[in-house]
Amino acid sequence: MLRSIETTHHLTVRTTSLLRSFLFSSPSPNTSSYSSSFTFKTFTTLSKPQSQSHSFLLQQREHASSFITRRFHFASSVKRRVSSSSFPALDWNDAVSCSEVDVDADNVNHDGTIDHDSKPAIPVRAFFFSTSVDLKSLVEQNKPNFVTPSSRMTNYVVLKFGNLGDSKGPGSSFLNGTNGCYMVVFQYGSIVLFNVLEHEVDGYLKIVRKHASGLLPEMRKDEYEVKEKPALSTWMQGGLDYIMLQYLDVDGIRTIGSVLGQSIALDYYGRQVDGMVAEFTDINREMEATGKFKMQRKKLFQLVGKANSNLADVILKLGLFERSDIAWKDAKYGQIWEYLRDEFELTQRFASLDFKLKFVEHNIRFLQEILQNRKSDFLEWLIIALIGAEILLSLYDIVQRSAMNL
Repeated sequence: MLRSIETTHHLTVRTTSLLRSFLFSSPSPNTSSYSSSFTFKTFTTLSKPQSQSHSFLLQQREHASSFITRRFHFASSVKRRVSSSSFPALDWNDAVSCSEVDVDADNVNHDGTIDHDSKPAIPVRAFFFSTSVDLKSLVEQNKPNFVTPSSRMTNYVVLKFGNLGDSKGPGSSFLNGTNGCYMVVFQYGSIVLFNVLEHEVDGYLKIVRKHASGLLPEMRKDEYEVKEKPALSTWMQGGLDYIMLQYLDVDGIRTIGSVLGQSIALDYYGRQVDGMVAEFTDINREMEATGKFKMQRKKLFQLVGKANSNLADVILKLGLFERSDIAWKDAKYGQIWEYLRDEFELTQRFASLDFKLKFVEHNIRFLQEILQNRKSDFLEWLIIALIGAEILLSLYDIVQRSAMNL
């Protein structure tokens, strides 16, 4: 019995070593011959007669033979599947770069499968390089590209370029990533481009620059993305620097363009107000250090005019508190409008701008009082000088008459 147990232990060790060498050895050209020899050797080893075997030993041999046969068939099927695939051979320690796995995280379902229903992302680029655009002349020179408005808003126009067909029914997509592009131009100077590649931007901006006035020394720019997914369970879904819709049509372009145009323009006016705040801060620090106020009256009036014009442009030209007509008519576009206004924080940014303008207004009023007091002091000294001169003339006249009487 002891000898049978030792024989069984020896057989188990030999079987384990053979199985390990088979599964973890590097592949070689003569894989088939190796597998055949492995099978032959295994079964030969298992079938060797043992003169002093016991029924327990025979049972262990049968279990070992069945185990090795199952592992061999499993390893052979794995090798066939791997060898028949078109994937490149990689070592376990080889690093895989991100470019080799080009899958958008938003197109991956919860179960890990890739959603092929999503379309390529549509790039949206907003620009602000002037304070006014003549929309009438722009439309006159680009009539073939003009899109008929669907609302009463008159402070912007929509132009389409490329091979784009008109859509007659709701739910039809205008953009699929390659067909063409749209350009939304606002009267206050903002331009929003849909589906325009980076190297084509200058060409479209030149079309508007011919009809623009008040060109700025530095152009403001912002980028966003729109993704179409017809199988989306809800009408829209927001994300980081993008919005996902079931489809994007002209009304959606108008709604998204209006918010992005206001956002990029508000960014410009915010920086203008920040410059005024910084200038008044320097003036206050100088007054604190020297105790003197050296600003000219003309310069102060220029700052007053700049602050008032900025506030008027934000409220009147941008129409920051006017809801889009399209958003009023259709709740779907109203949802987009409200989401984007919250995403770009238009209300909070205007509140910050208004607070800064109030700070500027307070400083202007304070400096105006200083200049007014300075002017009053000058007039008072002038009156004193005139009264003194009159007294001197009177004394001179009295002295002269006294001399004549003598």
